[in-house]
Amino acid sequence: MIICAGNNENFSFATPMGVGLIETAMNLTRLCLFDKPEFLLFVGTAGSYGDAKIFDIIESKTAANIELAFLTKDAYTPLENVISTNTTNTQDVIVNSSNYISTNEELTKKFLNFGVGIENMEFFSVLKIAQEFDIPAGGVFCITNYTNTQAHEDFLQNHQIAKELLEVHVKKRIQQLTRKD
Repeated sequence: MIICAGNNENFSFATPMGVGLIETAMNLTRLCLFDKPEFLLFVGTAGSYGDAKIFDIIESKTAANIELAFLTKDAYTPLENVISTNTTNTQDVIVNSSNYISTNEELTKKFLNFGVGIENMEFFSVLKIAQEFDIPAGGVFCITNYTNTQAHEDFLQNHQIAKELLEVHVKKRIQQLTRKD
């Protein structure tokens, strides 16, 4: 099953689950309880901590839930805050999820030291629920902005093009996977 956030981030081939960590967790749990999918593919946009460029397409099966206060040693968590459904030796770009969009470019570059390259509000919830229900899962993301003071404006400017690029990418990948040789 292909899912997305929803609201203004909809795709013709994806079922919306909600925006942010909480809505996604609630709606995806409800879905899995009543009609458990065989797999989950999350499709959405993301902000880059610096290495990924605008309109890059990133595929990942690894997510984190790390708040900015962790980077300044102003917070800690007893919870598991990195989760992966990756079963290969391929190293993923880690997708960080928070209910907040980062705008401090200097601080967010520190994420790169931990292998965390991009942020998307929903992906950690998707992988956590997939893990709980033992469902293979992954995500495909298109970069709309860098995590700086222009993040929101750049997101708005690039969002439609990013959605179009994602639609083309996902449909092409589906064809590749379903092609009979």
